[in-house]
Amino acid sequence: MERSPSTDESAAIAAAIARFQAETAPAEAAGEAVSSWQRAALSEGVSAKGAVQRNLEGGNRWQS
Repeated sequence: MERSPSTDESAAIAAAIARFQAETAPAEAAGEAVSSWQRAALSEGVSAKGAVQRNLEGGNRWQS
């Protein structure tokens, strides 16, 4: 004779299924990690860093 699971057992089964699905689901496809605006800002920042280093190596000082 079969018996129906109790409310607690049903909740435990549902939670186990949800956890299994969450742990085995494929990772979401990541969009572009860096936007075009961020990429441009990073590029300009790297260029500026090089200019500062060249200026400091030459003995020149920045004037503010």
